[in-house]
Amino acid sequence: RLFVTDTTMRDAQQSLMATRVRTLDMEKIAPAVAAYGNKLFSLEMWGGATFDVAYRFLNENPWERLATLREKIPNVLFQMLVRGANGVGYKNYPDNVIRRFIAESAKSGIDVFRIFDSLNWIPGMEIAIDEARNQNKVVEAAMCYTGDILDENRDKYTLSYYVNMAKELEKRGANILAIKDMSGLLKPMAAHKLISTLKQEVGLPIHLHTHDTSGNGGATIMMAAMAGVDIVDVAFNSMAGLTSQPALNSIVAAMEGTERETGLPVDGLQTISTYWDAVRPVYSQFESELKSGTAEIYKYEMPGGQYSNLRSQVQSFGLGHRFQDVKEMYKTVNTMLGDIVKVTPSSKAVGDMAIFMVQNGLTPENIYTKAESMDFPDSIVSYFEGMMGQPEGGFPEKLQKLVLKDKQPITCRPGELLPPEDFDAIKKHLEEKFQLQATEQDLLSYALYPKVFEDYLTTQKKEGSLRYMGSDVFFHGIEEGETCEIQIADGKVLIVKLLEIKAVDENGNREVVFKVNGATHAVEIKDKSANTKALSQSKIMADEDNDLEIGANIPGNILKVVAQEGDAVKAGDTVAVIEAMKMETNVIAITDGIIDKIYVKDGQQVVSGELIAKLKEN
Repeated sequence: RLFVTDTTMRDAQQSLMATRVRTLDMEKIAPAVAAYGNKLFSLEMWGGATFDVAYRFLNENPWERLATLREKIPNVLFQMLVRGANGVGYKNYPDNVIRRFIAESAKSGIDVFRIFDSLNWIPGMEIAIDEARNQNKVVEAAMCYTGDILDENRDKYTLSYYVNMAKELEKRGANILAIKDMSGLLKPMAAHKLISTLKQEVGLPIHLHTHDTSGNGGATIMMAAMAGVDIVDVAFNSMAGLTSQPALNSIVAAMEGTERETGLPVDGLQTISTYWDAVRPVYSQFESELKSGTAEIYKYEMPGGQYSNLRSQVQSFGLGHRFQDVKEMYKTVNTMLGDIVKVTPSSKAVGDMAIFMVQNGLTPENIYTKAESMDFPDSIVSYFEGMMGQPEGGFPEKLQKLVLKDKQPITCRPGELLPPEDFDAIKKHLEEKFQLQATEQDLLSYALYPKVFEDYLTTQKKEGSLRYMGSDVFFHGIEEGETCEIQIADGKVLIVKLLEIKAVDENGNREVVFKVNGATHAVEIKDKSANTKALSQSKIMADEDNDLEIGANIPGNILKVVAQEGDAVKAGDTVAVIEAMKMETNVIAITDGIIDKIYVKDGQQVVSGELIAKLKEN
C-alpha cells in the first residue's frame, strides 16, 4: 500500500496564497478530511512561512489553528516542517528555543517532525532530532535533493552522496527518511534510481516530498511508487500542480487496482477538492503568476515557494523589468557559492545576492573590485559567517573574505555560541508592555519573531479578532449597498450593511457609514491609497545628484535607524536598515560627513528614493 500525506493546508501553490489561507476556511472542511482522509498517513500543518505569516498578515494565532484542527481531525497524524536550528524562522536560534518549541508543538498536537538543514549539514539537525525523540514523536529526518543524479558530469550530489547521508541519518535515530525535493528537481527516472537504491541500503520507510513546477511531478511520484517508496506528498487537485505538489485525487485514482492502492475513497476526496475549488478564487490576489509547468526549474534550481515569490520580491526593488536577469544571476550566484543546497534560509541568501548583484551591476568578474566597499545583504553575510551551517565542500574563500571583510567565520554549530534565550525577560517584557500573562506559546512566538508578535498583539488590541470573519469580506470588503454577516465570536453574528463611502478629504480621510444590526454608525478612516495633497507633501525625496542626501534604495519599512543626528559617518557606513519581502538592506552613506538631520523613524514605510538622512560636510 502507498501512503499519502496531504500538504494542502501548508503547501498549496507554494505562493503567497499558500501562506495566507485562513483557519476558518480549513476549519469548515476539517470534518470531511477526518471522514474521507482517515487513511492518509498525515496532514502537513505548519512550519516555515505558514507560522510567521499567520501572525504577520492574517492576524491569527498559529497555535490556535493547530488546536482547532486537532479537535476536528483527531484521527490523522499531524506533521510539521522544522528547519533544524532555524526552527520556523530564517536564522539560527539558541538551543533552548528549538527544544522548547518542539516540546510545545508536540504537546499541542504535532505527531511527526520533518527535520532538515538548509545545507544538508547534519549537525544543524541534531538538537531538533534529539528533542523530537525526547518527546516520543516520529522523527522524519530529511535529505534535501539538489543537482541531478542522472548527470554524470555533476560529481558533487551523486547517488553515493545521498546514500551516505541516509545511512548517517539512520544512525542518528531517524524513524523515517524523507527526500525533500523542494525545487522539483527529482526527475522521474532519477526518483526510481534513488529510491530503489535507498530501499536496499537503509532500513527506514521513505517519504518523498516533491513539487510539480516542471510538470513532471506526477510521473516522479509514479516512478517512486514503482521503486517502493512508502509515503508521498500530494495536494488536493484543485490546489495542486505548478509550484505546489502533484495532484492527490489523480494519484489515488491511478493507483486503484494495483498493489500500491492507497485505500482512499475517490468520491470522498473529490468532495474536498471541490470545496477548495470554490474557496480558491477568494485568494486570487495572492496567486503566483506562473500559469504552466516549466522545465527551466531544472536550470535555475529554485525551491517552489521561492520560484513563485521571487517576482514579487524583485518588483519590490523596482527591478520587475529585469526579472529574467535576476533568474540568470540566481544560477550564477549558485555557481559562485560552489553549488549549494538551496532551501530556506540558504535559498534566501542566494536570491538576495542575485538581486543585490543585478541592482548594483555586479558580475563574477567585477565584484572583487566594484563591491569592495559595499555592504552585502544580511542573509549572504550570515551564510558566509557560518551561521547557516557548513556547506558541502566548504566556502569559496576569496568571496567569503570579500563579503565578511573583517568578520571572522565560525566552523562550529551556531547554537554552541548563542547564549540561551532569557524567557523570564520575555515574560516580564510582554507583561509590562502589553499587560499579557504570557503562555509558553506566547513566549516562543516572541522568541522566534519579536516584532511580528508585538505587531500582532497591537493589532488584536486595536481591532479585536477577525478570526471568524468570512474570507471574502476579510480580503475584499463589501460594496456600497451590500449586506453581509460577520461572526465576531461563537454564537454572535452582526448583520452589516455598507450605506455610503464619502469623498476623501485633503488629509486622506473618509467617512464610512454602516448599518449594524439595524443601527446606523459612521466612522472616519484613513484611506492609505488616496493620492492627496497632504500625503504627497509628506514624502520628501532625496536629490540623486547630491551625495549629502541619503535616499532609500528600495521601498519597504525602516527596520532600524542606526545613525543619530550629529554622528560622523564615512562612505559605506550604515545609516538605516530597510526591510522588504523578508530581506534586510542597509542604507549607506556614499560620502563622508556629519548627520545633519534624520527624516525617518523605526517602523516607518518609505518609498524608493525617499530622503532618509541629510549630511553636512565635516
